[in-house]
Amino acid sequence: MDQAVTAPAEAFVRTYLIPMGWHLLGAGAIWVVGGWGIKLIRTALGRFMKIRQVDLTLARYLDTSAEVLLRVLLLIAILGVLGIETTSFAALLAAAGLAIGAAWSGLLANFAAGLFLLMFRPFRVGDTISAGGVTGTVREIGLFVTSIDTSDQVLTFVGNNKLFADNVQNFSANPYRRVDVVAQLPREFNVESTLAQLMERVPHVPNVLDTPAPSVEIMSLTSTGPVLTVRPFCRSEHYWQVYFDINRAISQVSS
Repeated sequence: MDQAVTAPAEAFVRTYLIPMGWHLLGAGAIWVVGGWGIKLIRTALGRFMKIRQVDLTLARYLDTSAEVLLRVLLLIAILGVLGIETTSFAALLAAAGLAIGAAWSGLLANFAAGLFLLMFRPFRVGDTISAGGVTGTVREIGLFVTSIDTSDQVLTFVGNNKLFADNVQNFSANPYRRVDVVAQLPREFNVESTLAQLMERVPHVPNVLDTPAPSVEIMSLTSTGPVLTVRPFCRSEHYWQVYFDINRAISQVSS
């Protein structure tokens, strides 16, 4: 009787438990070795990007993407060792990816746009730009959004896809920019005297560049009097200081 009970138990152990144990042992070994391999690959990738001086944000993109991809491959390998059909799992994973992609299309578009912004570099951190309806200084190019400090010190977050799809004006890309100030003069003003006084005052405004030289011209004539345009050049960071000082100089000019 004991032998009759023991024989099926031994057969069950040999047929199911021992193979399952080996499968679990193999899966555990692959998990440990695979985790060590992923860590090694990420370390090597990080060193390579550091040597190549890859942008920190782009490096974070690549490191995160590589980890996710390697973890998925490791999971598929473990499922294969456990005897689970990986073909159906891969199809399920692809279907889930499509569903998530459709649901998170906006986020994925911002993610992809962030990659292109880092690759093509229409602007960098610290540049003053105008894009997506926002003008200010770029603080950070993130995974999904770019943070911009406006001139009135309001931190604004703009989706990367909106920035990438819009026209971008980079005021920091060139060594200097032009300041345009337009002034309506009363009809009784002596235009020639006003032009001469401004041509003398404008070059002495702080941070106005000598080259290119500033210009003071009559832009148009109206029924109320001539319209002057004063166009000095300065570095981007001095734009508003020069703009306000030019207006002050115009107000001080007498007829």
